[in-house]
Amino acid sequence: MMGRETVLAAPAVPRSLGGWLPLLWQRVLFPGRSTGSAPAGRGALLLLIVLPAVLFYPSLSFTLFDPDEGRYAQIPREMLTRGDWVVPYLQGQPYLDKPPLLYWLVLLSYQVLGIHDWSARLVPAMAIHGSILVTYLLGRRSLGGASAWWGAVVLALAPAFTVMGRLLLLDGLLTLWVTLGLFSLFEAVRGDQRRNGWWFLAAVACGLGVLTKGPVVLILVVPPVWAHRRLMGCTERIPWTAWGVFGAIVLAVALPWYIAVALRRPEFLKYFFWEHNVRRFLAPFDHLEPFWFYVPVLLFGLLPGMLLLPQLLRFLLSGEEETARQRTPELGFMLLAGGWCALFFSLSGSKLPTYVLPAFPFLALVLGHLITARGWHARRWPALAAWAAGGILFLVQFQFLPWFARQRAPMGRPEKVLALCADRNVPLVYYPRSCDSVAFYLNRDDVRTYRSKHTHLLIQQLREQPRSVVLCTHRHTVVGLRQALPPDLRIVQETHFGIEGGVMARFKTWLGETALGLCDIAVVERVKE
Repeated sequence: MMGRETVLAAPAVPRSLGGWLPLLWQRVLFPGRSTGSAPAGRGALLLLIVLPAVLFYPSLSFTLFDPDEGRYAQIPREMLTRGDWVVPYLQGQPYLDKPPLLYWLVLLSYQVLGIHDWSARLVPAMAIHGSILVTYLLGRRSLGGASAWWGAVVLALAPAFTVMGRLLLLDGLLTLWVTLGLFSLFEAVRGDQRRNGWWFLAAVACGLGVLTKGPVVLILVVPPVWAHRRLMGCTERIPWTAWGVFGAIVLAVALPWYIAVALRRPEFLKYFFWEHNVRRFLAPFDHLEPFWFYVPVLLFGLLPGMLLLPQLLRFLLSGEEETARQRTPELGFMLLAGGWCALFFSLSGSKLPTYVLPAFPFLALVLGHLITARGWHARRWPALAAWAAGGILFLVQFQFLPWFARQRAPMGRPEKVLALCADRNVPLVYYPRSCDSVAFYLNRDDVRTYRSKHTHLLIQQLREQPRSVVLCTHRHTVVGLRQALPPDLRIVQETHFGIEGGVMARFKTWLGETALGLCDIAVVERVKE
C-alpha cells in the first residue's frame, strides 16, 4: 500500500511593490519571533528613578535662555497674575501661538513652589524623566527586560535628550505624550484582538499632546502603527467605530479649551492651525534649515550610543540565521516609530534641534536591543562606558550649563540689567525682538516689542516719554537705532552685553559676540526744548 503524498502549494509571488514590501519585512529584515513581556526588575526600575533624578532636578536654577525659555516662563506667570486659564498672555497681549498644557503645568508649579526659573523648568524635567520610565516599562513588553533597560540607559545618557529636553520648551512634554501614545497604540493592536485599555490610553495621550503642541502628535503616533500593521500583513481592518471612539476621546481631552479660546479670541483658529501648523510646515517663515539638519543632531545627540551605529547597520543587514532570528517585528516597529519622527520633521522646512526629540526613545531602544542581542550587556565595557558618560553628563548639567548661562543668557549679568531697568516708572521696550527673561526676573508685564519695520512706531513711543530703556536684541541694533533717532531724541547711556574675555573669548566666531537674546541696553531721553 503506497503512502499518500502531500502536495504543498508554492507561495504566491507578489506582483507589486506593495506585495513585496511585507515579504521583505517579515522574511528578510525582521523574521525573528517576539520575545514577549518581561517583569520590571525592582533594582532596574529604582536606578531609572534615582539616577535621572540626580542628574535633572538639583541643576535647574540657572538663568533662563531667550527667546523660548523666557517666553514660556513669563506666560504662565501672567496667566497666574490674571487668574485666566483660557487665553495665554505675554506682556499683556494674547499669545495664541501654542496650546496651554505646558503653561498650565508651569502655573501649577508656581502655585505650589513659587515663581522661580527652577520651578518652571521642573515641568519639562519631569516630562523627560517620565519618557525614560515609559521607554523602559512599556519597551520591555516588546523587546524584553534587558533590551528595554539598556535602551532606557542609552536614552538617559543621550546629551541632546537630557540637556535640551529639560529646558523650558514644549518638546520635552510633547515627547512624553508621543512616547506614551505610540507604545499604547502599538500594544492595543499587537495581539490577536484589540485591547481597549491600551487603545483608550493612547487616545488620552494624543489628546494631551494636542493640548501641548497641536495635531502634530496624531501625525507622529498613528502612521507608524498603521505602516507596521501593513508590513506585517494584518488584513483585519480596525473598525471605524473604534477610530470614532479614539477620536472622541482625543476631542474630549483637547476640544473644550480650543472652543473656549476661540469664543474669546475668534482669530485663534485660523492663526494657530493655518499659520503655525500648515504654513510653518509647507512654507516656513522662520528656522529655515536643510533636509539633512537632523542627521548630526541624532548622531551627536544620541552619544555614546551612536558609537554603535556601524555595528547596528551590520546587525540589521546581516544574513546570518542566528542574527536574523534576533531581529523581531517589535524591533522593526521601534525603527519605524523613531525613523518616522525623524523623517517627518526633516520634511518640514522649519526646524529646531529639539523638534526631533520624540524620535529618541525608540532609536535608543533599538540600540539597547543591539547591546543585548550581541551579548555585550554581560561584559564590563558597556557598564564602564555608561558610568563614564554619566559622569560627563553630570559635569555638563551641574557645571557647564550654569557657567554657559552666566556668559550667554541675558540675565547672566543681572547687575548690568538692574542698573538700567530697575525703575518701574521708566518704560521698557524690546527692539526688534522680545527678550522675555528680563521681564520675568524684573516681574514686568508691560514691555512692548517693536520690529524693525515698525521703527517709526518705536520713535513715536519714545517721544511720548521723557526717558525710556530700549533692550536691543540684535547685534547691530543699537547702531541702527542711533542713526534712526530724530534730533529731539538721544541715547544718553548704553551697556553692551558681549563676551568679556577669558575662555569664551576664544569662541566668539562660533558663538557670536553677544548674549543670546540681548545685545545692548540703550537709555533714550527726550531732548528738552
